[in-house]
Amino acid sequence: MRIRTAGATAGALKFASVCALAALLAAPAARAQDAKPSPPAPDPSAKAQKPAPGKMVLEPRAMDLLKAASERLAAAKSLSFTAVVSYEYPSQLGPPILYTVRYDVAEQRPDKLRVIIPGDGPASEFYYDGKTITAYAPAENLVAVADAPPTVEGALKEAFQKADIYYPFTDLLVADPYSALTDGVILAFYIGPSGNVGGVKTDMVAWANRDVFLQIWIGAEDKLPRRVRAIYRDDPTSLRHELDLSDWQIDGVIPADAFASEKAKSANPMKFDRPGNGAGPRGLKPLGNVKPPKAEAAGKSPS
Repeated sequence: MRIRTAGATAGALKFASVCALAALLAAPAARAQDAKPSPPAPDPSAKAQKPAPGKMVLEPRAMDLLKAASERLAAAKSLSFTAVVSYEYPSQLGPPILYTVRYDVAEQRPDKLRVIIPGDGPASEFYYDGKTITAYAPAENLVAVADAPPTVEGALKEAFQKADIYYPFTDLLVADPYSALTDGVILAFYIGPSGNVGGVKTDMVAWANRDVFLQIWIGAEDKLPRRVRAIYRDDPTSLRHELDLSDWQIDGVIPADAFASEKAKSANPMKFDRPGNGAGPRGLKPLGNVKPPKAEAAGKSPS
């Protein structure tokens, strides 16, 4: 993912080729072991004792909200949304620089996906039509195409394995978002209501596994995720990141030709390849079912 180097520049962040359509999910919060969960709401019928201070707890209300959001997404035959990721990147002076990436996303289950990145940085496009994955860089007029499994989840795994293509909202696209979101969960608690995320009333939930601490805003009425902020436990730089989700359309009509590009068909072909810029900050991992490989020598940079 992102590298921590003393000489990091904007050029190091370039999406440069079709093989670097990667981005981060995450943002400010406390580390999981330092978080102080709010006590559970009083339950007059419950006999369970109040958890000891500092004990990791899975509050039912928090888990129910995560499940409700996951079920809303899993039930959708089609969905589209806009995702804006704001993430920090180390500068030569020390204090991080903030970068922003926008994604326009459309999915038709079980076997169609489109992700358009208009900028910042070079624009790029990703298409999955049920048979192949296509990554297209309009400015460079380059395209990479490869066979893919017959599901969105399988295609995302293939894209990650072939070219480190990973999207910060991957867990929202898979067939079982709840399993992906709660994988390895050791802490979950309800924070409270909020009305300041895109003008939508939301419920705030804190969640953590042993790698990352998240704060999630879930629509109080529509149960759709509206914002995710996180910080990775083992990231020595404690870089902060945020994912904002808006323009949700559930079960809307998506044109059949939305999952391919005529311009990409005539672009100059190239092979998928893993970026040669190494791994990200220590402990930084994608969430859910798409797992990064073990540390290995940097691959050949795409031309």
